[in-house]
Amino acid sequence: MEEMKTLRVLLDHMLQSQRLAVLSTADPVGAPYSNLVSFAVLDSGRLLFATTRETRKYANLRSDARLALLVDNRQNEEADFHAALAATALGTAVELAGKAKEEGIARYIGKFPYLEEFVRAPSCALFRVDVERYIVVTKFQNVIEVSPRP
Repeated sequence: MEEMKTLRVLLDHMLQSQRLAVLSTADPVGAPYSNLVSFAVLDSGRLLFATTRETRKYANLRSDARLALLVDNRQNEEADFHAALAATALGTAVELAGKAKEEGIARYIGKFPYLEEFVRAPSCALFRVDVERYIVVTKFQNVIEVSPRP
C-alpha cells in the first residue's frame, strides 16, 4: 500500500514537471505513428496537448481517438536504468471546443506561455486525453498498472 502511494506521488510529480511526451496514434489502416507533443495536466485522469489540424496525428485521432502518451524522466545517463520512471497513459482524445477549450488553453499557456500564439491559432486543435490507466515502469523492468485518481 505504501509503495503505491509513493508511486502515485512520483507519477504526479513527473506529469507536472515534464514538458514533452511521445504521442502514439494509429492511422486508418492501423499503422502506428508516434511523435513528440507538449502536454499539460488537468488532473491525474486528464491531460492536454495541442496540434494543428493539418497534421497526421490530428487525422489519426479523428479516425480513431484511442492513443498512448508516454511520459518519462530519463536523463540519458546510465543511472536511468535504475532510477528513471516512465508512464504510458492509455486513453482517448477529445477535441475541446467552447468554454472547455478556453479553460484548457488557460491551463496550457500556464505551463507554456511561449506557445500562446500557437494554441490560440484558428488552425490549432486542443485535445483532452481521458486517461483510462497508466502503465508505469520503474527500475527499467518493474511494471505496475495504475488507475488515475478520481
